[in-house]
Amino acid sequence: MQALTVVVVVFHVIFSVAMIVLILLHAGRGGGVGEMFGGGFGPSNMRGSTVVERNLDRMTVAAGVLFAISTVTLVFLLS
Repeated sequence: MQALTVVVVVFHVIFSVAMIVLILLHAGRGGGVGEMFGGGFGPSNMRGSTVVERNLDRMTVAAGVLFAISTVTLVFLLS
């Protein structure tokens, strides 16, 4: 049982770091990732979010769900 706990803790740390990085990549008041890759110029700015931003949103949600699952798993393993 202890080996499973170690594996879950390692994945939990990986998901934590992924969440931090992905959240910091999101656009604040400026352009964010869309601006970095040239998404803020011309008529593309009027269309809404770019493909990069939508994929970043999806990756952030996936990392958040995996983080929540690993948290609940750790609660059950350590109780």
